[in-house]
Amino acid sequence: MRVEIWSDIACPWCYIGKARFTKGLADFAHRDEVEVVFRSFELDPGSAKGVTAPVVDMLARKYGRTLEEARGMEEQVASAARAEGLTYRTEGRDHGNTFDIHRLLHLAAARGRQEELLDLAYLANFGEERSVFDAEVLVTLAVEAGLDEVEARAVLADDSAYAAEVRADEREASELGANAVPFFVLDRRYGISGGQPAEVFTRALEQAWAGREVAEPAAADACEPDGSCAVPQR
Repeated sequence: MRVEIWSDIACPWCYIGKARFTKGLADFAHRDEVEVVFRSFELDPGSAKGVTAPVVDMLARKYGRTLEEARGMEEQVASAARAEGLTYRTEGRDHGNTFDIHRLLHLAAARGRQEELLDLAYLANFGEERSVFDAEVLVTLAVEAGLDEVEARAVLADDSAYAAEVRADEREASELGANAVPFFVLDRRYGISGGQPAEVFTRALEQAWAGREVAEPAAADACEPDGSCAVPQR
């Protein structure tokens, strides 16, 4: 069975959702027969390459909040991440264009190192003092994931490298009706949107394996194409 996951490095609910899916998959009896493929989805494709802004400032502008209120929003998401055992820093993170990251992830997929790079990029963006919008940081992450440094640099230097693959993923997301991420597709038959609890993923995998229709899960926290991310209400 194949599970495809549309996500973006800039999306905290993708970071959290991946952790929850991994836990759900671990409880699935046929987990060793599941192929997981990560697909590209840019939350803010219109943002200029090389231009970044603090995440807290972006949240304040988007929701019309004060900076203090925006920091509180980040703390709520951080609490959800930490509950999954994830590292999440709320200060000093940037928001920007993720197209280069997606292109590099397609190179990693071609070399069998996609999930390794994805995990490192998530950790760098949400848990460490490393900006994934810096080309040198991306090269370092690629090498840490097991990719060849020269090849990684060549991809980043050529804006056309793996660009068609990124765009193809994004077209498919649109055709499948995905308007927020993370978005999970099981065997191209069933879709699950948002960072659902681990048990929802386990149940969905079991039902998909059995060939039954997956019950529509309740709405879950997700990030939208304008770059905004839902914040759980407490």
